[in-house]
Amino acid sequence: MIVCSCNVLSDDDVRAAVAESDGVRHPKQVYGCLGCSAECGRCARTIKTIIDEALGPCAKSCCSGCPHSHTVAANDETAEPVQFALAAC
Repeated sequence: MIVCSCNVLSDDDVRAAVAESDGVRHPKQVYGCLGCSAECGRCARTIKTIIDEALGPCAKSCCSGCPHSHTVAANDETAEPVQFALAAC
């Protein structure tokens, strides 16, 4: 199923990006892994849902030792905050 019509990304593309990369927890990171960027942003919630499903229980309760932990990015000075603009209806 196509989840991002701007970049023509499927749910399988998103799942593959999560499976192949350590630490992918945000849609912005998925776009980066797939060599594109968010355009309208309408797919961000769907991509986040797919990420959470792909990570399973780890997505809800990550411990500090987990490779998917968001605390790693928080300690990384080069990490940018993830922000998405809401698309106008």
